Parts: sequence; structure tokens; C-alpha cells
Amino acid sequence: MLHHYLQSATKDIQSLIQLTQTDIVEIKEARHQHVQERAKLKNDLIQAFQTKKSLLDNELVRLVEKNQGKELSELLSEEEKDGLGTMKEELATLHRLNKEYAKYVVIISEFYNSLLESMFPREMDGYHKSTPKPASLLKVRA
Repeated sequence: MLHHYLQSATKDIQSLIQLTQTDIVEIKEARHQHVQERAKLKNDLIQAFQTKKSLLDNELVRLVEKNQGKELSELLSEEEKDGLGTMKEELATLHRLNKEYAKYVVIISEFYNSLLESMFPREMDGYHKSTPKPASLLKVRA
């Protein structure tokens, strides 16, 4: 069962990596609607991974409790050790890609916020919420 959980969780991570790589490419090409469409799929994959990781954790705890006095490394087969190593590497790759993805999201967000601010200027009242100033773009002449 442990082997199955490892494989399944790793497949979820690999799917997330592929989706994130696609998102990065599409953000660079300004196809943001596709990125938003994949957000639900990514959230579903994250939840599936968390469930499988929880099952994996429970299986490891059960294995250690069943064989008290032995190290976990003694209890796992080479295939299971390799599976854990692969999962760790895939998580590191996903972490790196998510950091890259976040940089693009912040840059795009800053661009749109500055564009919005230039079109509809706001005055700050100290640290309180800003109050909109009438924008010259919206002035009506009679």
C-alpha cells in the first residue's frame, strides 16, 4: 500500500509541475484566461496530493509502530526509499516553479495596478483606505 501511495502522490506532483510550466508559458504570452481556467484543476490536484500524503504518513507511522525499535530506513524497501527520494525531488522542482510563477504573477499584478492607478487616481488618507479622485477620463462636459 505504501508503494501505491508514493506513486500516486508523485504523479499528482508531476501533473502540478506540468500545469505550472504551462501557466508560466501562457503568462509570458499574455493568455491569462487559460491560467485562470486551470486554477480549479490545480486546486483539485493539491487536495488529492494532500489526501494521499496523509495516507502515506499514516502508513509510515503504522509501519514504525508495528516494528518498534527499528529505524524507518530498515523497514523500507529500496524501491520505497527511491520513491520517497523521487517525491522529494519532484516537490523541490514544484517549489522552484511556483516561485518563478509567483514572480510573474506579482509583476503582472503590479502592472495592472499601476495602469488602474494612472486611469483612476486615488488619494491616500494616511494609512486608511484611499478615496477616489475624479478621473479626468470620466469628466463630462455639458
